[in-house]
Amino acid sequence: HRYYAEVDNGEAQRDEAFKAYNNATLYADKLKATSPIRLGLALNFSVFYYEILKCPDKGCQLARAAFEAALNEPSILNEEQHKEAAMIMQLLRDNLNLWTDDDGDRQEADGTTCEEVVDLA
Repeated sequence: HRYYAEVDNGEAQRDEAFKAYNNATLYADKLKATSPIRLGLALNFSVFYYEILKCPDKGCQLARAAFEAALNEPSILNEEQHKEAAMIMQLLRDNLNLWTDDDGDRQEADGTTCEEVVDLA
């Protein structure tokens, strides 16, 4: 739904993508903070918040929380999972650096507030 929401200006796909991300997060929260699946979901959901919902603060908050939780959780991962988790954490950090340096206009084009969109859950 997220990619469809990128090309469809209507609310239906955006709302469906938001619901799907929320549902996936409920399940992913049961995984270790260093799980590549959990980190990948956080990365994609944060991009969705930032780019599709035009909620940069929420996107940064989600990315930062996932990054810090993974840093603070000492867990044993196999070598492949460790490499994948490290790569995703680097992408989270890169996005945070980019987004927090972004001085662009953070106002929503249609006047919709982030809270109005997030209340869909």
